Formats: sequence, C-alpha cells, structure tokens
Amino acid sequence: MSYEVIQKVGQYQYIYLADGYRNKDGQVRQKRRPIGKIDPKTGRKVYKPEYLEELHLSGKATEILPTEKVFSIEDIRKSSIRSYGQFHLYRSIAEKTGLTAALKQSIPDLWQEVFMLACFMISTSDPLMYCSEWISGAESYPVGSMTSQRISELLISVTDKQKNDFYQHWYAVNSENECLALDITSASSYSELVDDVEWGYNSDHDNLPQVNICMLMGESRRLPIYQSMYSGSQKDVHTLTNTLTQFEAITGNRAITVVMDKGFFSTRNINYMLKDTGNGPVRFLISVPFTSAFAKKQVEGERKDIDSVENTIVINGNSMRAVTKERSWDTQNKLYTHIYYSAKKALGIREDLYATVADLRQKATEDPEKSLDDEECQKYLLIRKSDKQDNGYTVNIRTDVIEKCLQTAGWVVLISNDISDAKKAMSIYRDKDVVEKGFLRLKNSIDLGRLRVHSDKAVQGKFFIGFVASVIMSSINKVMTDKDLYRKYTMKELLRTLTKLRIQEINDHSIITPLTKEQRMIFESFGISMTE
Repeated sequence: MSYEVIQKVGQYQYIYLADGYRNKDGQVRQKRRPIGKIDPKTGRKVYKPEYLEELHLSGKATEILPTEKVFSIEDIRKSSIRSYGQFHLYRSIAEKTGLTAALKQSIPDLWQEVFMLACFMISTSDPLMYCSEWISGAESYPVGSMTSQRISELLISVTDKQKNDFYQHWYAVNSENECLALDITSASSYSELVDDVEWGYNSDHDNLPQVNICMLMGESRRLPIYQSMYSGSQKDVHTLTNTLTQFEAITGNRAITVVMDKGFFSTRNINYMLKDTGNGPVRFLISVPFTSAFAKKQVEGERKDIDSVENTIVINGNSMRAVTKERSWDTQNKLYTHIYYSAKKALGIREDLYATVADLRQKATEDPEKSLDDEECQKYLLIRKSDKQDNGYTVNIRTDVIEKCLQTAGWVVLISNDISDAKKAMSIYRDKDVVEKGFLRLKNSIDLGRLRVHSDKAVQGKFFIGFVASVIMSSINKVMTDKDLYRKYTMKELLRTLTKLRIQEINDHSIITPLTKEQRMIFESFGISMTE
C-alpha cells in the first residue's frame, strides 16, 4: 500500500510516494518516487502536475489541493481546522446501515442534532453538557452551538411517537429472519425527580435508585433493534411481556426467535410466549436455571447415558455432549428440550471449587476464630470448638455441600418451541453475548452508567440517543471483529487514530489532510471511500 513520506533535503522539503516490499532475504525495503514538495512560504503541499493527473484518473484527486490555487499567509491564519476522521466514519456507517434514513423519516426536524449527540457519546466519556466544546473542534452536520440548555430542550423534544416511528423504520431495514437476543440492564441516577427511577437490584451494586433497560439485538447483524425502559423495581421476568407487546405493536409481526438467559425463565413467561394472540406463539430459546425442578429432572434423566461419542457435538472447536428430547410443558404444548454436558467445564469447576475449599480450610486452621465470621468458610466448612486441638477448634469440610454444588457442574438445559437441533440451539444461545456486550458499551462507553438528567422525558431522550450511539458502536465492533482489527487496536485507539485526520477550511475551500497508512487501512476495512 502506497503512502506519503516527507523528507528534508537542504533547505527544502520534498514529498515522496513510498511503497514497502520485502527483498529476497525477507528484509523490509522501500521504493520511493518524488511527487511534489512543500512550499516554504505557505507551508502547503505542491504536487507535480503528472501526479495530480494520475490521482484525477483514479478518483482520488479530492484529497489534494489543486496546485493552481494559492492562498496567502493571512488566508491560512484565518482558516479553521477541525477533526474529520471520526465524523466521516460515523456518517458513512449510518448511511450504509439505514440509520440515517430511519432518523430522517422519523425525526425530520431534529435528526442531525440527535445524530451529533450520539457521535459525541461515542467519541468521549464526558457528560452531554460538554458537547458544545467538542463540536467546535470536530466536523459535524450544521447543528449550531449545542449548549447545555439547548441539549436539555432537545432531550425532551423527541416525542414517543417519533421514537416509535424510528424503531418501526429501523426494524424495517433490519427485518431479516434472524434471532433476537434479549437482555436487561440497569442505570443509576442521582435525581429524585424521575418517576421511573426506583430502588431495585443493581448488578453493579450501586447504592442508588435506578431504571432498567430492556434491549433486543439481532444476532447475525449484531445490531440493536429495539429498547424499552422500566422502573428499577421491576425484575427481568416482569419486563418480557411488556417488551414483546410493545415490539409487536411497532413492527406489526413476530417473525423472530427471542433468545434469553435464565433470568427471564418463569412459568408465566413461558406460558405467555406459547399463547397464540393472533400472530401465533412467540418463538423462543431460553436457558432453564437449576433452581427449577424441570431442569434438575432433565439432568438426572440423562446423567448415566449422555457421555458417549454418539452424543458429541463440536462448536467452534469445543466438544460437548448433547441430547434433545421432546417434553410436555403442559397438556397442550411440547417443547424441544436440549440437555448439554461438558466434561471439560465440569472438571474445571470441580478443580476450582476444590482449590477454593482447600485454601479456606488452611486459613480456618490457622485462624479459626476469624473464619467463624467468614460467610464462605461457613458455607463449605464445619468449624467447632474442641479441647483436643491445639488451636481449640476442629475444621471439617462439608462434603455434602460440595457434592450438591457439583451436581449440575458442566450441565446446561435449553428449551425452545422452535429450534429442534441441539447444535444449532447452542450456537444461537452462545451468540446471545452480543446483547451483553452491547449493554457494556451502552453503560461504560457512552455515559449512560450514571444519569445526570432530572426528568422522565429527559431520561427517555438520553436513552434514545444512547440507542442511536449503540447502533453505530455495534457496527464498528462488528467490522473490527470480522476484520480482526482488535489484534492491533482497541476501539478507542482506532477512533483516536481517525481523530488525527483533519479538514481545513480556507476561503470556503475544504482541504482534507492526506491519509496516513493506518487511516487508509481503517477506512478500507470499513469499505469507506474518502470521496463518499
């Protein structure tokens, strides 16, 4: 891949086009050819006419300032320079995925402002109140000065109808027959003025009231499809029916398979999804927790016979045993019940547990009185006073507790009213982690882990903008994963590399600085041209 090199020779700086190659000994070498020089008076690049003609024929001439256009030093001093690379990436992704079209159709008057706030969320971890400063130094749509007051007004300006219209348009361009993973997360708030913010279980263990966000995400395209928000006191099992009902009202169909973890399992939820409400039952794949007698029964029924080569499946190079049975759920419905056992995982769990208990026993033997107040010691050890021991205590392992913990080690039970093949079911279920990663990006990368807004409408508006941001970030993540870019960059490092690509405005002329080798490689990985 060719790239520019500037070399000083005497009092002049010359521009060369360099191509790297390896010689017969495998050593890296470089071929160069002169293509121009730096004007010592203006500091701009002046290219040879034959090179400009070559670029023109290849369609790349837009990156180069025409040699016949000369600017004065005063013109250059009055020019503005902004970061360009990130905006070009975000805009190109939004256009390619259909996100821009969905925003234009649903929020015609405010779509550019919503988009730029989403870009700000991705680019920085700062609160929205600092968006104005960021936009002043970055290329953007013509949204003016995004002051804190204007952002507050914007958050409450997007109506529920406009949001639902957006989800409808967005789903229309992402309505391939794919599985939709569903999960829930929470975000904490310092405000006491938000009705949906209530005390509830928080996986981050924050001592703050919170709201819950439920998200549907496509497993094949790995893009968020829909999200809904609930009060913090509602549990996972209570949000499923509301989310699916809202999603059906917006999309008008249920041509999906919903994939859920065991947090959504309940008899009520299964019965709801099996019910025909006019569009047929909800197709689902769900993990069954071992707190359920149903799951324990399936494991006990297969424990003796499952470990055989006939029951072996291999997924991404990892083998496990799998058996599928049709089991009655109620008098009217049967479910495909997939029972899995991984001897390797079971062994790992056992070794980790044995090591943990051995360490606990040693600590309890050395300091039994301190261990009496340790919850984990009390779970696995029996510590009793004894005059026969030098330390005054006996320490014994509770083997019955160990055996009970290991009864379901390495086992997984999935049930479905749609997927009959065990290997396919496990592959789909493992892909569910796209939602979990999407939530991590939502909370950790785009300033939604803590809410700094003070009304219901503002909270909902911020989460909507966060959804738009998560679509762009998920698109970036998919390309980085597919193109193996994570071997070289984190997402932040990739975006930081693009920040260095700048655009300069001189007398109404836009000049994009030449791409570095890294920047060109990144845009090529995303299938993005600088002429778009």
